[in-house]
Amino acid sequence: MATRLATLDDLSLQRATVLCRVDFNVPLKDGAVADDTRIRAALPTILRLREAGARVVLCSHLGRPKGQRDPSLSLLPIGVHLADLLDDEVVFSHEIVGDDVAQLARELPDRGVMLLENIRFDPGEKANDPDFARALAAIADLYVDDAFGAMHRAHASITGVPAHRPSAAGLLVMKEVEALDRLLHKPDPPFAAILGGAKVSDKIGILDALSRRVDHLFIGGAMAYTFLAARGEPVGDSKVVTEDIDTAGKLLDRAYARGAKLHLPADHVVADRFAEDAEPKTVQQIPDGMMALDIGPATVQAWSETLDRCRTVFWNGPLGVFEWDAFAGGTRGIAEVLAGLEGFTVVGGGDSAAAVARFGLADRFDHVSTGGGASLEFLEGRPLPGIQALEDG
Repeated sequence: MATRLATLDDLSLQRATVLCRVDFNVPLKDGAVADDTRIRAALPTILRLREAGARVVLCSHLGRPKGQRDPSLSLLPIGVHLADLLDDEVVFSHEIVGDDVAQLARELPDRGVMLLENIRFDPGEKANDPDFARALAAIADLYVDDAFGAMHRAHASITGVPAHRPSAAGLLVMKEVEALDRLLHKPDPPFAAILGGAKVSDKIGILDALSRRVDHLFIGGAMAYTFLAARGEPVGDSKVVTEDIDTAGKLLDRAYARGAKLHLPADHVVADRFAEDAEPKTVQQIPDGMMALDIGPATVQAWSETLDRCRTVFWNGPLGVFEWDAFAGGTRGIAEVLAGLEGFTVVGGGDSAAAVARFGLADRFDHVSTGGGASLEFLEGRPLPGIQALEDG
């Protein structure tokens, strides 16, 4: 059943103070924003709230400060960057909750924007403390959640606040949910999923869930070598999680039993060490003393021929060490194939989103998710606490 959430159209926004949970968990370098993709993703909702005449109070986490103030994880540089993007003032609150914060919010002009300090500086956020949730709710009249990347966390700003204020999903969350709902409930066949990454144990749930739904399941990245080891193939010094080999074998058996066609790399780009300047070599069988760092060109060609026939594709996880040019060919090759498909293509956040951005292909996919973990849990069919809170609210 498709997910149904209240939207911005369901709230009376004019002259209201809106607490908007966003995902500004972005990389910083030398005290400035290094990648503003997630900030830009929140702009449509921020602009929509302002256009409706609301006063906008933004809150977000950044990093893992463990409930304590950490100057290196302050949101102040993000507030400065946001002000540049909006070409307008952004009031910054060094406090997160309390009378002074509420006063600052009341003093905002219509369409004004304020950013709270990192909400994880307060231990009540991760603990989902009801008192902290009530204190956050007290700042505003309404609540909007536009932080899809954090919706799988049962934290106070995600699940606590909606119990106290009329609530709705922001434009980004609605876009994410609509794209992932389409994969979950009405994909056009043939449906393919491509999964990369390192550890099988991290993706057992999504591998199992997708093997029930897809026509083709492609497994690349370091994870592929645990599966190849489970099939008894030589993997040399490739990264293999020994304790996952048995699990990988069972997943292979279940996928075959369900009729999903499973695709593993048939050739590999290898090197004698894990280093950017290591000399790449393409092989069909990985020799001892060598490690696979990318899928090979024959694999890209074979996978491409199948993917060309698919109408729906979900991709999560790079297929090699794409950050290094010598080992980026597989990830780039598959990204270019998907970017040219006429069907519905979704990139599931995380490193795969970074890869398509690096290759300049992000705008050629139908949807690039801002939440890797959240998108995977959604596609597993697991209820996301943030979605549930909005449905219940």
